[in-house]
Amino acid sequence: MNGQSSNRRKAYRLGHLAEYLAAFALILKRYRIVALRHKTKLGEIDIIARKGDLVAVIEVKARRTVSDAANAVTHTAQTRISNASDLWLAGQADAAKLSIRYDIIAVCPWRWPVHLKDAF
Repeated sequence: MNGQSSNRRKAYRLGHLAEYLAAFALILKRYRIVALRHKTKLGEIDIIARKGDLVAVIEVKARRTVSDAANAVTHTAQTRISNASDLWLAGQADAAKLSIRYDIIAVCPWRWPVHLKDAF
C-alpha cells in the first residue's frame, strides 16, 4: 500500500468526522439537519440545515486554522455549491417561502467548530 492512498483515506475519514461534528454543533444551535453529504449532478453539499424558513447550505472544512478553512472554499467551490443548492431548492414544496444562506463551518484541531454565517 502506498502512502498517497493512505493519506487520501485519512483525509476522507477526517472530512466525514468533521461533517458529523459540524452537524452535531448545528443541532445544539437548534438547526434541523435536512441532508448530510447531499449529492446532485452539479456537485455535493456537505450539510443542508433548516431553522424555520431559513435554509443554511454549509460547506465544512477541517483545517488547522479558521482562516485556512475559510480560504479553502474557492470561488469555483462556491459556484458549485450554489448551483447544487438551486437543484435542491427546486425540489422543495415550500421553496417560495424559504430564504437561503451559505455558511462555512471550520473544524480545527482541539476546538469547537466555528460557524461562519453568510460566508459567501
